[in-house]
Amino acid sequence: MATTHVVLGSGSPRRLELLRAIGVEPRVVSPDIDESVMPAESPVDYVRRLASAKLDAVMREVGAVSVGAVVIAADTTVEIDGEILGKPVDDADAMAMLMRLRGREHRVHTGFAVAVAGPGCRGVDWEGHVEVVSSTVEFRAVPIPDLIAYVDSGEPRDKAGAYAIQGGAAGFVARVDGDIDAVIGLPVARVSAVAASLGSPLI
Repeated sequence: MATTHVVLGSGSPRRLELLRAIGVEPRVVSPDIDESVMPAESPVDYVRRLASAKLDAVMREVGAVSVGAVVIAADTTVEIDGEILGKPVDDADAMAMLMRLRGREHRVHTGFAVAVAGPGCRGVDWEGHVEVVSSTVEFRAVPIPDLIAYVDSGEPRDKAGAYAIQGGAAGFVARVDGDIDAVIGLPVARVSAVAASLGSPLI
């Protein structure tokens, strides 16, 4: 039996679209957490920690979830040369990130957490799963004027690594090794499998 209530602990419209694409219309709760990178924290550990923290924040919010609800939270980051590329602080930062990615491979890591709210809720009585899905993306040697036009479009401003693979940057990509949905922001097939393993299938 499909679950009757899904909560997406993320304000990302890309994650919402990915869930809607498989027939899930979640309630959206945007957790407010500190997304600063910890000293010496790896990109994989970073997204795993943030996904878990977002889920925990949603579970602790009064009225955010009901008993039996499936709660999903996620975080995505881009890694190149061992460095985390988060969301650009301004257009100049976005251009600098895209110049680093141009003509090279990089890694995209998406951490996700899935839990089913028990009768205690509020971060106390729930069982869950946290996982990281990593993919390799290769950019073409994109002409600099194309990068400038992309930055001017405004799309990179709230994107990890300053690009949206499903948007205007689709033509920049030469190759993807891994889960394209994870690169966009949520590996829905894997999330669905985990929810089912917890006894609350999404669909």
